[in-house]
Amino acid sequence: MALMPGRDPREIEEAVPHQLRLAAAIGWRVIVIVVAIGLAAFALAQVRLVVLPVVFALFLASALIQPVRGLQRLHFPPAAAAATALVVALVVLGGLVTLLAPHVAGQFGDVRDSVREGTVQVTDWLLEGPLDLSRSDLERYREQALDELEERSGDIAGGVIGGAYLAVEIIAGVLLTLVLAFFFLKDGGRMWRWVVGLFPPLARTRVDDVGQIAWATLGGYLRGVTIVALFDAVLIAIALWVIGVPLVLPLALLTFVGGFFPIVGAFTAGAAAALVALVSNGVVDALLVVAAVIVVQQIEGNVLQPVVVSRAVKIHAVAVLLAVTAGAVIWGIVGAFLAVPVVAVISRAASHLRSGGDEAVEPQPP
Repeated sequence: MALMPGRDPREIEEAVPHQLRLAAAIGWRVIVIVVAIGLAAFALAQVRLVVLPVVFALFLASALIQPVRGLQRLHFPPAAAAATALVVALVVLGGLVTLLAPHVAGQFGDVRDSVREGTVQVTDWLLEGPLDLSRSDLERYREQALDELEERSGDIAGGVIGGAYLAVEIIAGVLLTLVLAFFFLKDGGRMWRWVVGLFPPLARTRVDDVGQIAWATLGGYLRGVTIVALFDAVLIAIALWVIGVPLVLPLALLTFVGGFFPIVGAFTAGAAAALVALVSNGVVDALLVVAAVIVVQQIEGNVLQPVVVSRAVKIHAVAVLLAVTAGAVIWGIVGAFLAVPVVAVISRAASHLRSGGDEAVEPQPP
């Protein structure tokens, strides 16, 4: 104003091009949203001992809600149905761990050694092969990667929580998760009605619809991704067995776990299987493993995913990759695991709100 005395502020504003004003308006709003998300993530990280058990309890409850409803239809009281479902789930999980642990625990060291040796062979091929890369450059990049891994490992071991306190926090988190999951399964309907009742009367229907959509999306995602991960693990195990690659069981287990980390997990498990095949059987079998992984991923992406997951999760692959990366940067491996379901829930809820409530909401029994 001092530079242009007597000018009307509205004239100055009108002199700014419309596109620039629009970009500025969008820009500061994006900055506010990013800062708010960052502050929220930081605040949640400070109370992770409460936040993570609540989140994992919701995951567990969404996975067990159908068995609980089945038990209730058999005239089980709500508390007995919830307790029975949790106990059976824990017994099954404990049985699987007891059955697999003796066979798998010792083999993971062999997988690690094979992956390391395979990485060395690939590095040597890059140096001596047609690419004619510089050894000093590759050695520098490899040293940087190893230093970064050691630094991250040190942060996890000592910088976040140390020693006995870590064990206490894990035990407390698991116990709190189980208790919360029991009450979510037993009294989830009443809890949700109480939450809805906190909102003004005119907003309660919309809030209830969004909650129902979020719950259905979370349950659908977990059931779908579990089926997909199991499908990938079984087919990869069969392919490795047919090709004659050793360490089939730990590689299949790695594939199953990787299924819960979309895109990144499949790539990591496939690369590990190919490197083990390269070290144990040679280049031809390694290429066969790569081909098998590609075929399985194509079947999953074009046949299985649209049927069992896409109804709950309609997110582009780029958004999935960015979500997993952002989650890993913010909260490590837990963030990478939670990223996609959180984005899926937010996406479905936002879609319902944009549609003005026209999107059909599948009723959820209490």
